[in-house]
Amino acid sequence: MKNLKKLLTLVLVFVALASCKKAGADNSPKTPPSNLIINATVSTDSSGKVNFTASADNAVSYTYEFGNGDIKTAASGNIGYQYTTSGSNTYTVSVTASSSSLLTIKKSIEVTVTVKAAIPTLFWSDEFNTDGAPDPAKWGYDLGTGGNGWGNAELEYYTNRPENAVVQGGVLKINALKENYSGSGYTSARLLSKDKFAFTFGKVEIRAKLPAGVGTWPALWMLGSDISTAGWPACGEIDIMEHLGRTLNTIYGTLHYPGRSGGNADGHTTVIADATTAFHIYALEWTASYIKIYVDGLLFHTTINSGAIPFNHDFFFILNVAMGGGFGGAVDPAFTNATMEVDYIRVYK
Repeated sequence: MKNLKKLLTLVLVFVALASCKKAGADNSPKTPPSNLIINATVSTDSSGKVNFTASADNAVSYTYEFGNGDIKTAASGNIGYQYTTSGSNTYTVSVTASSSSLLTIKKSIEVTVTVKAAIPTLFWSDEFNTDGAPDPAKWGYDLGTGGNGWGNAELEYYTNRPENAVVQGGVLKINALKENYSGSGYTSARLLSKDKFAFTFGKVEIRAKLPAGVGTWPALWMLGSDISTAGWPACGEIDIMEHLGRTLNTIYGTLHYPGRSGGNADGHTTVIADATTAFHIYALEWTASYIKIYVDGLLFHTTINSGAIPFNHDFFFILNVAMGGGFGGAVDPAFTNATMEVDYIRVYK
């Protein structure tokens, strides 16, 4: 009887082992990919386009790392890709070949790609070539004192008179004058393109000669078009150029936005020669990735743009000469008049 029980036990163990083998995982050998070969054909037209091919034994998919943070997967191993960074750049491209059992092999090659920078196209401009009042299709005016000096305790009264703003001899002239006018001791002009022209992203060039005189505060700048609803500084402000008559030739490039406004603004200065006696080009490059401010091609301020700051919507231009105020400072008692001349303002896309 004991022998029969032992025999039955052995039979049950054999049946159980056979069942486990039948229902268990595949125990066949797993072969990793091998013989990975990568080829790259770089376009010769400076477009940044590259055709990649990859092949390997026992591979069912290929994952490309293009050396610029971008990653894509191609089942066949063939993929087209376009680099966009201007200039000639070398990238380390890595390919991971995977088998059906998720075993992998990885290999890298280097590719040198040339991308020709896109030629900017003129999108909007004012060349100020027609004598008379500034073009009403492009420019309006802020008028008066702005209640408390436009938030800066400025001393001027802004008008739309030809004495304060006129196009003459191929330039826009904004004239600040010492005179008693509607309760203010000075007059000037503040032109703006609000509700006439605004844009998002591009390159701006403004060729201008700045006014002299202690207490003058000329500015070439931009405000977010949503200022009426968002308010300041939530709308964002880009000061392409500010200059103070008390510190001749020091150029300010500044951004204002929540957390970085007023005395805590985001900006830098640079010093140039003859800002008040010669024309210079004040420029802005504005993209979804960065905001850069230049004088005569010299970069002197950069802000990294992102969705966290308000520089991804339409902005309009303001051109003005203020007198005094919290930033402009005290006005020289001997001051009589000063003029900012603007040769042109151009926006490229």
